[in-house]
Amino acid sequence: MTTQTTTTESITPFRVAVSDADLADLRERLARTRLPRPAAAEDDWQYGVPNSYLSEMIDAWQKGFDWRAQEERINAFPGYLTEIDGQTIHFLHVPSAEPGATPLMLVHSYPGSFVDFLDLIGPLVDPVAHGGRAEHAFSVVVPSLPGFGFSTPVADRGWTMARVARTFDILMHRLGYEEYGTHGSDAGALVGRELGLAAPDGYLGSHVLQLFSFPSGDPAEFEKLEPKDYAALEHLEWFQSVGGYNAFNASRPQTVAAALSDSPIGQLAWNELFQSFGNGTSLVTTEQILTEASLEWFTNTSATIGRYHYEEAHAGAEPAVNHSPIGVAVFSDDFKSIRAFAERDNDNIIHWSAFEGGGHYAALERPDVLAEDIRAFFATLRAL
Repeated sequence: MTTQTTTTESITPFRVAVSDADLADLRERLARTRLPRPAAAEDDWQYGVPNSYLSEMIDAWQKGFDWRAQEERINAFPGYLTEIDGQTIHFLHVPSAEPGATPLMLVHSYPGSFVDFLDLIGPLVDPVAHGGRAEHAFSVVVPSLPGFGFSTPVADRGWTMARVARTFDILMHRLGYEEYGTHGSDAGALVGRELGLAAPDGYLGSHVLQLFSFPSGDPAEFEKLEPKDYAALEHLEWFQSVGGYNAFNASRPQTVAAALSDSPIGQLAWNELFQSFGNGTSLVTTEQILTEASLEWFTNTSATIGRYHYEEAHAGAEPAVNHSPIGVAVFSDDFKSIRAFAERDNDNIIHWSAFEGGGHYAALERPDVLAEDIRAFFATLRAL
């Protein structure tokens, strides 16, 4: 599956190279797909992923999708492996040629992977080539969360987001960065907040797509809410109604993985969030979805990805206030962070923006807009 070269200072260069046999196995399994008997006569999303959608994706996966082209895209960026806390960590590292570029770690979503950010790296590392200014350049590090992609196999239990945050801090210092910031969505946003809570030496702050703050039960909190905040609560209610995967992953991730690891279409259906998170508004393309699904299939990581919900549900962490600088970009079709609640849990929010169009996977959907907002957050941070 992979090729490696010599090791330098505990960091090993790494390239993705899926075998022809693995590609042939995927094609054969797709050809033998047995779709479920529909739960109802209407073939829509009410009961889950419809057969019509899956049939289209099977056709695209078999006839139009080119994994080798995606490998070329991935391997265009320098990839590496290292070991931290007993765990293999995979990452991309793309330093900027601009003097004084800000070190930035991009932490991916669930479901998702380091490939979330392939279209974002160029605008951040070389802003001049993308219509920006040299002083807004970043040297970018894109790690795979333990259990995702090539940060495998999982060495032991207990990989909470707080532990991941400590591990990624070690990674950034191992790469020689005395200071750095982060950006993330979903799992990546949680890692960014955990870094803010820990406030390790050299940590600048985090730009996130979500601050997962919810009502505490105090009626006084609702006095600050605006009409848009009540709309955000309604959206949260909708998401909870379709988010059963959270509960299953938090209790039996290995059980569901037995099915997902034996059926590529089953895995694709389980990762329906790429298509359905925005309730029909997703801008993630078929090629992007199939790239993510193929990577998960080839690395056989369904169980190790899903166990994050289990680890967080059993962590026993106490509520805490993040005092480190943080910025939020709220995309219209994503989880809608509510500022009154977010400020209760994060008392140093220095940037808050909102965008129409795009959602949970903004790095895939609107990388140009996201890159500009990341630049704006760190410009504000530098000006403080």
